[in-house]
Amino acid sequence: MVLTDGFDRNFRYLRLSLTEVCNFRCQYCLPSGYKNCGGPGPLSRAEIRRAATAFSELGVSKIRLTGGEPTVRKGFDDIARNLAALAAVETLALTTNGYRLAERAGVWKDAGINAINISLDSLSAENFHRITGHDRQTEVMRGIDAALEAGFETIKINAVYLKGINDHEIDGYKALTKSQPLSVRFIELMKTGDHAAFFKDHYISADILKESLVRDGWTPKLKAANAGPANDYMHPDHMGSFGLIAPYSKDFCKSCNRLRFSSQGKLHLCLFGEFGVPLRQFLQHDGQIPELKERIQIAVKSKSAHRHLGQGFTGSTSNLSAIGG
Repeated sequence: MVLTDGFDRNFRYLRLSLTEVCNFRCQYCLPSGYKNCGGPGPLSRAEIRRAATAFSELGVSKIRLTGGEPTVRKGFDDIARNLAALAAVETLALTTNGYRLAERAGVWKDAGINAINISLDSLSAENFHRITGHDRQTEVMRGIDAALEAGFETIKINAVYLKGINDHEIDGYKALTKSQPLSVRFIELMKTGDHAAFFKDHYISADILKESLVRDGWTPKLKAANAGPANDYMHPDHMGSFGLIAPYSKDFCKSCNRLRFSSQGKLHLCLFGEFGVPLRQFLQHDGQIPELKERIQIAVKSKSAHRHLGQGFTGSTSNLSAIGG
């Protein structure tokens, strides 16, 4: 079985948020830090397991654990083990800011996580501190080394492409891929409801970076069926790869293959949609899984052909940590 929408797009990839909490204060997301506004707590471990079970039985083969910062979630290791045990899940991935990675990489690999994305918005300790609000660049770099040593199948380094802040560091990121099997990906800054002014000052098109890669001999790589939105480039002299995620590019939504499930139990069909589909009421006992699957299928059929991010429409997304980025 494969989840399919009304435009013949297949969905085998789920971004599953474990918490809205993040301990970093990134300028483009939560510059003032996370603030608890009350309301229900995050999904319990049992609710997470039921949600993941339903999606895996509907053909999802890749689950990415997101947040906020997912590793601050109490019981994170046990959650990972439970999801890794699902037979249909081929890839259990983690996106992290890397603050615990140096000490926990081996534990998380043993728990069943086999792919990891690490946010690293600058190679300069001073610039990293400016962007994230934390003086932890060296710590995150140690975490990358620990992930390599632990033997993760896939290690990706994510950086948000910021005009006037880190756009001068491209050659340094390319160097990371020279002799290590790392995939560096630059992500276009996305406008959210809370940060319109920051977007105006620091947005820069990924087309500029694409042209630079092509000039330097990088060539496009074929994308796997359950891969994320990055367009990856290879170079004969580099062991790793360099990727671009360009949500403002033409036809970006045509290849959409991912869904988002928030830590509050809402299915988000688009990062910049108007609302999430509340499904937590169908996560209260195992006997509800068939009805949950039916609800998911109905919701996915209603997914829009594209979003209107290019026209400045950000939907209900106030910041990227709210539904797992």
